[in-house]
Amino acid sequence: MEAFLKGATFQTSRPQKDKATTEPAAEKKATAVPWVEKYRPRCVDEVAFQEEVVAVLKKSLEGADLPNLLFYGPPGTGKTSTILAAARELYGPGLYRQRVLELNASDERGIQVIREKVKNFAQLTVAGTRSDGKLCPPFKIIILDEADSMTAPAQAALRRTMEKESRTTRFCLICNYISRIIEPLTSRCSKFRFKPLANQVQEERLLEICEKEKLKYTKESIAALVQLSEGDLRKAITFLQSAARLNADKEITDQAVIEIAGVVPSTMIDNLVQICFRGTFEKLEVTVRNMVNDGYAATQTLSQLHDCLLEKDITDKQKSAIAEKMAGRCKRTGNK
Repeated sequence: MEAFLKGATFQTSRPQKDKATTEPAAEKKATAVPWVEKYRPRCVDEVAFQEEVVAVLKKSLEGADLPNLLFYGPPGTGKTSTILAAARELYGPGLYRQRVLELNASDERGIQVIREKVKNFAQLTVAGTRSDGKLCPPFKIIILDEADSMTAPAQAALRRTMEKESRTTRFCLICNYISRIIEPLTSRCSKFRFKPLANQVQEERLLEICEKEKLKYTKESIAALVQLSEGDLRKAITFLQSAARLNADKEITDQAVIEIAGVVPSTMIDNLVQICFRGTFEKLEVTVRNMVNDGYAATQTLSQLHDCLLEKDITDKQKSAIAEKMAGRCKRTGNK
């Protein structure tokens, strides 16, 4: 009996030891958050460069009411962040998880998802009050990210669900291309276009992150981040974090940013253009094979080649003929 009791005490002490040793690891894991999530707007006022959307949402939040929404525009402009921030303000931290269902429609885009997950959540009754005493709206929110990837039958099924559950559920569809959403859905939503972020807005956000993370950087590196992101703040922040990890305590330079972004060096593009104009096909084939062996993406090369040719001293007719050929090649690479 004594041996049994000793064994019992030995077994109960081990989990406590394991718990104590795993706590620091859990803390380290919690701090390792991607900067895109770490600096995501927590309230509607923090959303950058989308004044019209913010103004309408703030009015809706004041009355604790919200229409069905359709956010569309280029990636990295704040579409998902905006609706998540609005939902947090509506429900507070206590009810947020109960009242909000977020699905990525590019992964879960079939009609079965609409019939099961979306429909079941929409039919749930809402209950509970906010702990801070603020007015809580009598509806839930379903966020369908990348809704333009949903199949046509799934979009048709969603239309009926939106009608039936309009009293207890609001929908927010998020997409890059509004033309891929069927008209019966778009007519049931208030549509908001998100613009690519201005260079100055991106620069301010990047400098703010640099100060908070205590990074060493050059003005040229920030300018390179803004230029390469092309209005996509998410891409710019991701490149910045990658450059910070790669350079550790060193200064972040524009050259480091260019390498991380996978940009083809301008000298290589200029050389390719010169060979196209004056070289032979054999020489061009060797140059292209070398670029492929170096790991440069075809879509990135075509994009930079297009920008370079626009600045060349050739006729508009020649530019249009070249652009038409490049468009055909770009479509074959899958970049629609």
